Amino acid sequence: MEFIVLASKRTLLLNFFVTISLFLSQKITHVSASNHTRPYRQVSSLRLERIQKHLNKINKPPVFTIQSPDGDVIDCVPQKRQPALDHPLLKHHKIQKAPKKMPNMMGTEKNDDASSVLEGAWQLWHVNGTRCPKGTVPIRRNTMNDVLRSKSLFDFGKKKQSIQLDRRTEKPDALGTNGHEHAIAYTETSSEIYGAKATINVWDPKIEEVNEFSLSQIWILSGSFVGPDLNSIEAGWQVSPELYGDNRPRLFTYWTSDSYQATGCYNLLCSGFIQTNNKIAIGAAISPLSTFKGNQFDITILIWKDPKMGNWWMGLGDNRLVGYWPAELFTHLADHATTVEWGGEVVNTRASGRHTTTQMGSGHFPEEGFGKASYFRNLEIVDSDNSLVPVRDVKILAENTECYDIKSSYSNEWGTYFYYGGPGFNPRCD
Repeated sequence: MEFIVLASKRTLLLNFFVTISLFLSQKITHVSASNHTRPYRQVSSLRLERIQKHLNKINKPPVFTIQSPDGDVIDCVPQKRQPALDHPLLKHHKIQKAPKKMPNMMGTEKNDDASSVLEGAWQLWHVNGTRCPKGTVPIRRNTMNDVLRSKSLFDFGKKKQSIQLDRRTEKPDALGTNGHEHAIAYTETSSEIYGAKATINVWDPKIEEVNEFSLSQIWILSGSFVGPDLNSIEAGWQVSPELYGDNRPRLFTYWTSDSYQATGCYNLLCSGFIQTNNKIAIGAAISPLSTFKGNQFDITILIWKDPKMGNWWMGLGDNRLVGYWPAELFTHLADHATTVEWGGEVVNTRASGRHTTTQMGSGHFPEEGFGKASYFRNLEIVDSDNSLVPVRDVKILAENTECYDIKSSYSNEWGTYFYYGGPGFNPRCD
């Protein structure tokens, strides 16, 4: 149930409490196109009014609206009126044109099937063939229920602050103590890094609790892992019932310039990321998906720093640009990155007094291989010459290999690659 409270009705609603369905702790079913149900609790009209004011700020007036079959509403918003430009550092920012020169490829041949998902209706809102007009960008509309599933309005669209330890110096068992668990590959180089690329197959992992998630992504990092100044740019696919209200895998982005404390957010839920593409909706559901012992569908993600303007661009496939993170948003990343990570992350709340059954990747361990386990392939980084360089050596790490694991290798076709993931709770993981 969704309530929209107009400011003009405030006097009629003061001291009145509205009972609505909230998404706090109830277990969820695997795939559902509708919102999950939750225990009832009372929400004050003042809070509802504040939420509606925030929604009015981030849901910009569209010139055209598309109804997606999964229940999403996609608003086609004029490019110059998108939420990003509300950021105080971007008040006078001029939207950049796509860089004329993409990173050069070195040592690898172009892989024509590197992004199967991008062919045809790869996002569910594309199914009826409708697209946003030129000069607009597609933005998933946020609802009252979306915000109410979050702990608070401040927390809406943000990763919960976590203890990020330097994976190069800390013992693996010191990681993940905040409920976040990983299976990652990462670079260990003294050279400056200006981007990264990988191809990731897309699955629909099961999520046990509404406030847990499972994601697969690239991290572009600079700054201190143990201090308040970590800069991070992230992109990939994720399943997050709390954020989206369902169990569908969705394309997502994230950024922070202060170790996930106050800056940054997912997708376009705050000002910052500037979208330039009128065919890709960040936060929209991905389809089709990989199936166990069946067809595999993957997406290729590139994040790199434009050497001319200094902005960090995101690309999908070989030459499709989505948008960029302006350099003004960052401190350390205003220059270059020092670390890249590829891999999976889940939240384990132990709500049932044991390890969660939330899956990472396909929900199967990496030893099962192609068609069964989830993978990242063709790992590359962008060097100071704006060239894509195949990664020849990566470190791998998983906090609890009985729950989620990772195995890396190399081949001529896939370059450096790895399988990763797992089922979570099982006889060896409790």
